[in-house]
Amino acid sequence: MKKESLLYFDQHYNQFLQELIQFLAIPSISTDPAHQQDVQSAAVHIADKLSAIGVENVRIFPTRRHPIVYGEYLKAGPSQPTLLIYGHYDVQPDDPIDLWSTPPFTPTIRDEILYARGASDMKGQIYACVAAIESIIKTDHLPVNVKFIFEGEEEIGSPNLNQFLIEYADLLKSDCALNTDAGMVNKDTPAISYGLRGLAYFEVRVFGPDRDLHSGSYGGIVHNPAQVLSELISQLHDQDGRVTLDGFYDDVLPLTAEERENMSLYGLSEDEYCSQVGVPALWGEKEYSPIERLGARPTLEVNGFLSGFTGQGSKTIIPSKAMAKISTRLVPNQDPLLIYGKLVDFMKKNAPKTVRWEVEQLSTGAPSISDTNLPETRALMKAYEEVWGVKPALKREGGSVPVVADMQKHLGIDSVLTGFGLPDDRIHSPNEKLDLPTWRKGIQALIHFFYNAKRE
Repeated sequence: MKKESLLYFDQHYNQFLQELIQFLAIPSISTDPAHQQDVQSAAVHIADKLSAIGVENVRIFPTRRHPIVYGEYLKAGPSQPTLLIYGHYDVQPDDPIDLWSTPPFTPTIRDEILYARGASDMKGQIYACVAAIESIIKTDHLPVNVKFIFEGEEEIGSPNLNQFLIEYADLLKSDCALNTDAGMVNKDTPAISYGLRGLAYFEVRVFGPDRDLHSGSYGGIVHNPAQVLSELISQLHDQDGRVTLDGFYDDVLPLTAEERENMSLYGLSEDEYCSQVGVPALWGEKEYSPIERLGARPTLEVNGFLSGFTGQGSKTIIPSKAMAKISTRLVPNQDPLLIYGKLVDFMKKNAPKTVRWEVEQLSTGAPSISDTNLPETRALMKAYEEVWGVKPALKREGGSVPVVADMQKHLGIDSVLTGFGLPDDRIHSPNEKLDLPTWRKGIQALIHFFYNAKRE
């Protein structure tokens, strides 16, 4: 009956696309309190869709901030595996709004590309799973059991997900998780990500005078907090691109020769990376290739810097304070809490006595490694070969998907991490997009996957 399910999808593709467009029009920006009701509306939207296709026990669980949507379809019976399908329906902020070619929450299609905030990350990926499940349910018996968990806080670090996994571990009991919050190598090469970097995110604040000062009256005797913080940031890397926090690399697991060889098959050239992101040259640890730096080496980045007068014209002041957002991407065996201690030690050692400072840890996520020999991983690899005609890449992902490690810890299950976003989809940036031909093939591959995952 796989053929009938694929035919159903082809016949209803435009319906699925229109439903995705409606979903994308909801500005479910989780970090902005002004959009709290929009996040709630997005949860109701996806819950209603699950109910409409026949998913049972659909529930919206409130949390201290944004709700979690749950549903299940367990008609394959106890002899078949249960897959926990994860996704997040919240999205990043849309600023800077003036850099969008079309309004971020007015989804627009140009040349078979859908532009909207959340199109790739990850409402499009959620709807790929839902469309595949509907295509099977409407034409056949779903050959495996599925449960759904869609959260609304991933873009703010999933602060309430851990407790939910602990509290509802019995409800969520499964054999494996399917998580489509990753992406392709390129249009012609699907991928399964088995390694993820973790995250430790900080806000560093430096305080000087108790108010902004006239720079003519006090310049030369008061240490400028913006200058202090800039100098501290400049010391966080050496000339070879390595992070200088004491002991930062102590727990990093070395890459095996096999991993380095496998990663080299799918990495772009330096020129290709430069062209993709619009820079004249790459930067980073010289002894590692770009693909190794992206997926298997830890990093430290300045995500934002704020101090003083930034309006039009001039204002001659010494600002009273300066702030920087700093994140570290961590690889397996590194502990986000230990990294916090290393950053605090750095500030104690290097910050001058002329200022006060503080470091706040805003969010963390553990790195993870998943088993590439899972039956479900093999089932998805086969599905990709059936649709794309090539073996998928097995890669280590540069981004963080903390729920993978959380599910390993609290539910005892590994994840099959994949997705149909492309490297140039501009996630977290203006003009985020989704390549519709790739999305369409991805849904077809998921239909194959659910059939392939059936146990004989």
